[in-house]
Amino acid sequence: MAERYSSFNAGGRMWFLQRVTAVFLLVVLAFHFFLLHFVNHADEVSFLASQARMTTLSYYSLMILFLVTATFHGVNGVYNALINQGLTGTKRTVIKWTLVAASAVLIVQGIRTANAWAGIGLY
Repeated sequence: MAERYSSFNAGGRMWFLQRVTAVFLLVVLAFHFFLLHFVNHADEVSFLASQARMTTLSYYSLMILFLVTATFHGVNGVYNALINQGLTGTKRTVIKWTLVAASAVLIVQGIRTANAWAGIGLY
């Protein structure tokens, strides 16, 4: 039989965060589908309606939290998949910090976009 290998330590902090973020993402995705596909139909969704939703603190906060959570979940999953494939040494360090930098850029740009939609200016 094939041996099960995972770079996650079962019960460890990163293992736990990967599972928690997965559950959160499923809940927010269900909310998204319900709100934008059942409450409002595709022909009713517009930029102005999206902008109006972003001006409410609860929706704005949820989208920022979704951005950060999805980024962490995705990048952590990719990083651990690479480790599971045998990534070690200098390559592992370079990949890790490249993913950290890409995550930071993604989060900053996502927040800038959310702020623009919400009408929040940094003057």
